[in-house]
Amino acid sequence: MKGLQLIATGGALPGRTVTNEDLSRMVDTSDEWITSRTGIRTRHWCTDEESAATLAVRAAKQALERSGLAPADIACCICATLSAPDATPSVACQVQAALGLPEDRPALDVNAACSGFLYGMGVARGLLATLGGQYALVIGCEALSRLMDPADRSTCVLFGDGAGAAVFRLADTPFALTLGARGSDVLHAGGPSRAGSAPIAMDGKAVFRFAVEALPHCLHTVLDETQRTLDDLSWVVCHQANSRIIDHCVKALRADPAKFYKNMDRHGNTSAASIPVALNELAESGQLKPGQLLACIGFGGGLTWGGAIFQYKECV
Repeated sequence: MKGLQLIATGGALPGRTVTNEDLSRMVDTSDEWITSRTGIRTRHWCTDEESAATLAVRAAKQALERSGLAPADIACCICATLSAPDATPSVACQVQAALGLPEDRPALDVNAACSGFLYGMGVARGLLATLGGQYALVIGCEALSRLMDPADRSTCVLFGDGAGAAVFRLADTPFALTLGARGSDVLHAGGPSRAGSAPIAMDGKAVFRFAVEALPHCLHTVLDETQRTLDDLSWVVCHQANSRIIDHCVKALRADPAKFYKNMDRHGNTSAASIPVALNELAESGQLKPGQLLACIGFGGGLTWGGAIFQYKECV
């Protein structure tokens, strides 16, 4: 079965930058407390005019332009988010309208929290294989600042907003994907139709234990499926939840920390957006080069987890 090959990326960050010093004036915290526990120094929050959907449109437009493809070439549009501004239309449908994607192609949202972009890749691959077509647009976007309790220092310091997009090609290429779920409310956010809807809440210790189990499990699974080793990977892009989670797993794997991209110091935890935002930064900085093999690992609310290995090869 053919796999997905990354050919272009895009990204969008909202206009409000919030530093640890800013948060120290809102809640009982400090730059040292936040940085030492999370590695986060700044994050971006949406302005009143911005939403997960507006960020998704910006990121998707950039990815499509960089791919060199026409809107008619996109066979499906998948958007991963848990913070869509509307129950309907979906963010993916809003992207379809904004980019002028064909109306005879599917566009839908998926919600697997911080693993959402990888779930979106799985949905996109299945749709390409089932309905035909060669190219898929997969987006991760969040406006988590709209779901937070600004007085809860255990969560408001962690989360940020943003969007990342990727254009994938169905091709004969090195590829593996693993997905999983374990129903649990250790990380919870109330929905718009729930009475007395609650902001984001989580059991931090339980989430940490889950993450340091899920990350190496997913990485080993996709490496085994492709018969590759860590030495074959140019980059490992993990969900950017917490610097200590990644550091813990790098040490346990006895891996080269330079391969594990980290940007949570600048963006915080952007849930479904974190992996595609990181991919876009790697591409924009020239660190992601054609032909490179990379792994992406997600873990988060649901609980959900996912891992993928794929190749970056610019569209020609």
